Amino acid sequence: MKKILYPVFALSVLLFSFGQQQHHMKQPKKRPNVLFIFADDQRADALGVAGNKILKTPNIDQIASNGTRFANCYVMGGHIGAICAPSRGMLMSGKSLFHVYDVLKGVHTMPMHFDENGYETFGTGKWHNGAETFEASFQKGKTVMLGGMSDHFQVPVRDLDGNRKLGEPVVKGFSTDVFTSSAISYLDEYAKGEKSKPFFCYIAYTAPHDPRSPRADYIGMYADKDIPLPGNFKKFHPFNFGEMQVRDENLAAWPRTPEIVQATLADYYALISHLDAKIGEVIQSLKDKGLYENTIIVYAADNGLAVGSHGLLGKQSLYEHSMKVPFIIAGPGIPKKQVSEALVYLYDIFPTLADVTGLPDPKAIDGLSLADVISGKSKGVRQSLFTAYRHFVRAVRDNEWKLIRYPERDYTQLFNLKKDPLELDNLAGKKAFAYKEQQLKNLLIKWQKQTGDTLSYTAKNILPLAYNPELFEQVMDKNQPKYTEEKYFKK
Repeated sequence: MKKILYPVFALSVLLFSFGQQQHHMKQPKKRPNVLFIFADDQRADALGVAGNKILKTPNIDQIASNGTRFANCYVMGGHIGAICAPSRGMLMSGKSLFHVYDVLKGVHTMPMHFDENGYETFGTGKWHNGAETFEASFQKGKTVMLGGMSDHFQVPVRDLDGNRKLGEPVVKGFSTDVFTSSAISYLDEYAKGEKSKPFFCYIAYTAPHDPRSPRADYIGMYADKDIPLPGNFKKFHPFNFGEMQVRDENLAAWPRTPEIVQATLADYYALISHLDAKIGEVIQSLKDKGLYENTIIVYAADNGLAVGSHGLLGKQSLYEHSMKVPFIIAGPGIPKKQVSEALVYLYDIFPTLADVTGLPDPKAIDGLSLADVISGKSKGVRQSLFTAYRHFVRAVRDNEWKLIRYPERDYTQLFNLKKDPLELDNLAGKKAFAYKEQQLKNLLIKWQKQTGDTLSYTAKNILPLAYNPELFEQVMDKNQPKYTEEKYFKK
């Protein structure tokens, strides 16, 4: 056996290199900050970067350009009409719809997890999961709105005091401005401090949730006549599935007219563009304070919205427009200009953020870390998705097909999402697609067993599909300001 003789120089370089590696490995990695921006009622396609040719969202588009966008992110659904409450419950707990409810008392939350692992936590904006849980979840909080919605111009907000207790509500200015100001104020305070801990900053906006009342300087930003109608616009939903007059559906009269849907979308888009401008201010604040380079930014929304699609206005259905939401993640270690088609849930964000920030995995959750999808090691974490809304409807989708089941109506819809993304051509009951329908039915039942959903595929008492929406009377809720009252409720 030959003896290998290394030149002295080569050996010294090797030893030096090894010493440098050893030194590098001992250096504690500085954990990134987290800025979590959460919108309210924003459809996944209500973004320029998602292909919307009318809506201007340059700042959110830039986050996507700097990171990874998930094109198939869903909320699992809801057990009440206010989908945003269970959606936020799932987001914060990492649990599925059938394992958590909207009030999170006693539940381990995402900000708690970051708090327990060395982060400073701050929250502002909408909190729809109980005051006690906000107090237990965040070390600091300013202008917190408890509840589902309010007049954007009269938002009641509370501050978290030094004892981590929320004070009495005070009415302040336009919601998007108020929450942005609080977030920037926190970042100012953080930047001037010791910065010994990374921050977890959560901004939960109430835009573009109705009232459809943009700030005055954003009214008319989009001309009604220039707004294309949704490709699946209908004057009425074609059948009654049990939830035809839920609150959201009262925001316009029946039948839905092209003009009222265009006006609604114009105001909806204006709210989003205002939101986008304010997000730009928050990101600029990070840059000005030297915090941007080490901050992971997440942009997402709690649920989608119909806004005229399928004759509906709200989120209380299982069509793509109501269940699919934006989800973008950018920052250190996140690949840029990447779009993933993976089937993901909002409640995957909790374990994903824990993973990419180097925190321990959260325990007893249903969400799956998307870190390997983000890094390119994996294409996805599941082959199908299951969604549910109250006792009215269930749905399942895979990469190509989707089945929607209405147990109380004994009615099924089957769509090929690749050929028919607008869900217009129902293939259920057609002989050529019987095998696919049965396959998805079996998959849906399998999902129900796995999640603990006990709803029968067919109800004992079958209700009629037929209805007459022209007999419906539009009712206005107390949160609508004069602008929306005059525009959407006066006959």
